[in-house]
Amino acid sequence: MTAVPPPDGGKPMRRAALGALLPLLAGFLPGFQAAPARPPNVILVLVDDMGWTDLACFGSGFYETPAVDRLAAGGMRFTQAYSACTVCSPSRASLMTGKYPPRVNITDWIPGHKRPKARLKVPEINLQLALEEVTVAEVLKENGYATASVGKWHLGGPAFFPDKQGFDLNIGGCDKGQPPSYFSPYRIPTLQDGERGEYLTDRLALEAVRFIEANRDRPFFLYLPHYAVHTPLQGKKDVIEKYRARAKPGAGQGNAVYASMVESVDDAMNRILSKLDELRISERTVILFTSDNGGLLRSTSNEPLRAGKGSAYEGGVRVPLIVKWPGVTKPGSACDVPVISPDLFATILEIAGAKGAPPGIDGESLVPLLRQGVGLRREAIFWHYPHYHPGGATPYGAVRKGDLKLIEFYEDGHLELYNLKEDIGEKKDLAADLPVKAKELRELLAKWRAEVGARMPTPNPDYDPKQK
Repeated sequence: MTAVPPPDGGKPMRRAALGALLPLLAGFLPGFQAAPARPPNVILVLVDDMGWTDLACFGSGFYETPAVDRLAAGGMRFTQAYSACTVCSPSRASLMTGKYPPRVNITDWIPGHKRPKARLKVPEINLQLALEEVTVAEVLKENGYATASVGKWHLGGPAFFPDKQGFDLNIGGCDKGQPPSYFSPYRIPTLQDGERGEYLTDRLALEAVRFIEANRDRPFFLYLPHYAVHTPLQGKKDVIEKYRARAKPGAGQGNAVYASMVESVDDAMNRILSKLDELRISERTVILFTSDNGGLLRSTSNEPLRAGKGSAYEGGVRVPLIVKWPGVTKPGSACDVPVISPDLFATILEIAGAKGAPPGIDGESLVPLLRQGVGLRREAIFWHYPHYHPGGATPYGAVRKGDLKLIEFYEDGHLELYNLKEDIGEKKDLAADLPVKAKELRELLAKWRAEVGARMPTPNPDYDPKQK
């Protein structure tokens, strides 16, 4: 009988034997050191204005997101993840620095907007992410990573673009909060126009996979902040028609144009996952997928959450979060521990084994949760939005501790208290029923504001109650 040789001429068996021998060699041969393990690649995908239920794997029965669903099936969904703010620029600054927005004094979208006759005069904000701040890209670059930002930046003008903040490559990142057009010509100064009619989300996906391919042989950090699904609502005609045929009158999620944009984000994810598989680097690539704030109500529905982008309520700040870390995250798992944007900074650095993290960050690494070990140490999570929003929100602060969430409205100081475990839609205000608990949380919120140097709105001498 002829013996059948093992696959690859027995090389896998010899490699396994060598792997077992290396620790022994380290003990017996002076000066012998095994080669350090290569750190994983990291891809952070940030969708603009994607609501908590805008993915099939987070409950949508209208939007089709098979690629993101596949990502979730291979990783962990965080069902109580939050953005650091109810609008975009503060959350983006928080992701980059690991700090709560008040610490970097970016508490509204840049440049914000004025309400000269409102009851309160809102504080001035920084119109850029200061170069003195240490970004996640800067730390990873110092640790040997290739770094790229492909997509929306919205954290300052040319002197503060991604290539000044630790990114080797900046494609599409500028001071614009939304694209003039989702179809080429884009009129984005840092993105060369493609053929007329090329779709922006497709183009960003193409640039992302080009970066991945060029850096397949070294650790890389890819930050892919999509312009989608932010307004202007523009999609491909054939995809729009597909969703128009499926839309049901009266359904919360039924905007066919918005649905086409959600699908474009999913197409981009499919392209990235396929490229990782093609290059055989999927198993050493960590992917994080989230949103910068809740969904915009005129575009989508965040039900069962209350309200949407710009609001103090859950619909304004609860977002989808998926983390796939091959070999670590249990496929198809879910975590219900409350987490927030600045946590991703600390998480990425720990996953990468990166040294040189700056002091004073607010985020806490989610690695213990990803490993399904011990929980987090912190007592509570916080928000500070001392501004007015076109959607109707007034200045507020909020704190979540355990299942309880307290909102303090700065115009008149009134409090609202909700038990999110029992009342996810924030319909029953418990502040009058639990005055001691409301007072305790208000004091905790005030203490946190002092610690982070939060700037407060002040009475407006030009207040005109007749003007809305």
